[in-house]
Amino acid sequence: MDPMGCQSRKLENSFRLTRVGITGVKKPVVVIRDGTENHLTAEIDVFVDLPSTQRGSHMSRNVEVVTEMIDESVRSKVGSLEQLSANICKELLGRHGYAGYAEVRMAADYFRERETEGGRKTLERFRLIARATATRGNSLMKLIGVEVEGMTACPCAQETVRQMLVEEVPELKDLSGRVPMISHNQRNRTTLMMEVPEDVQVEADDLIDIVEGSISSPTYGILKRDDEASVVLHAHRNPKFVEDVVRDILGKLLEKYADLPDTVHVTVRSESEESIHKHNAFAERITTLGELREK
Repeated sequence: MDPMGCQSRKLENSFRLTRVGITGVKKPVVVIRDGTENHLTAEIDVFVDLPSTQRGSHMSRNVEVVTEMIDESVRSKVGSLEQLSANICKELLGRHGYAGYAEVRMAADYFRERETEGGRKTLERFRLIARATATRGNSLMKLIGVEVEGMTACPCAQETVRQMLVEEVPELKDLSGRVPMISHNQRNRTTLMMEVPEDVQVEADDLIDIVEGSISSPTYGILKRDDEASVVLHAHRNPKFVEDVVRDILGKLLEKYADLPDTVHVTVRSESEESIHKHNAFAERITTLGELREK
C-alpha cells in the first residue's frame, strides 16, 4: 500500500486545478447578532486549489475542518457566517500544505422580526450569503450578502394608465400626485453583496434594511386586509424599475459606508417576476466603492 496515499501520486500529464473540495454540506450554526443567538442551518461548500504535482485533494480533511470549526462555533458562538467562513478558510490552508488558495461559501435562511403598518409582528425570511477566500501569504477577504424578496410596481404602466384614465375622466387629473394610479406588480428578488478585508465588519441587518428601503414595498408572510391595502398603496406610491432598485441601493451604500475603502467590492442584482409578461426584468451592477465614488 502506498504510505503517502493515492492522492499524492505524481501524474505525468497533470494540470493545476483552481478548486477541488466538497459541496452541499449542511450543518447547524449559531451566530450572535445584536446580542441575540440566531440558530441557522447553513449550506457549506469548501475548496482548495490543487497543484499539478498532486493527483487528488485530501477530501476527508475538508470534512474534518468543517465539522470541528462548526462544532466549536456552536459552543463559543461567532458574530457572523462570513467570520466563520474566514476561520474555516484559514484552517483549510493549515491542513492542506500543498494548497495555495482556499475558499469557503455559506448560505442560510435567516428570520427577522418585522412589523406591518397595522402594527402586527411577523417573522420574515431572508437569505444570508457568505464567502471567504484566502491566498497563502496574503490577506483574507470575506463577503457578506443578503437576498431579499419584496415587491415592485411598474412606473411605465402606471403612467400610461394615468394618461388613459385622465382622457376618460378628466377630473382625475386633479388627483395626480395624491392618489396613486394602478399598475402591474412584480415579486422582486434583490441580492446585495459586499466583499471586504477580514478586519472590516458589515452588518447583514443593515444590508437588509438598505434593500427593503429601495424596492417599492416590503412584503410579508401574513397580512390582514388593512395591511394588504397598505402594502399595495405603498408600492404604487413608490413605483420602481429594477434599474431604479439597483441605483437606489448603490446610492444608499455610498452614504452608509462612506468610511470604507475604495477597494471594497459591491454586487447588486435585482430581478422582478413580471405579472403581465412571460419574462422577468433584470438589472445588475458589479463594481467597487471607489468606482461608485467617481460616478
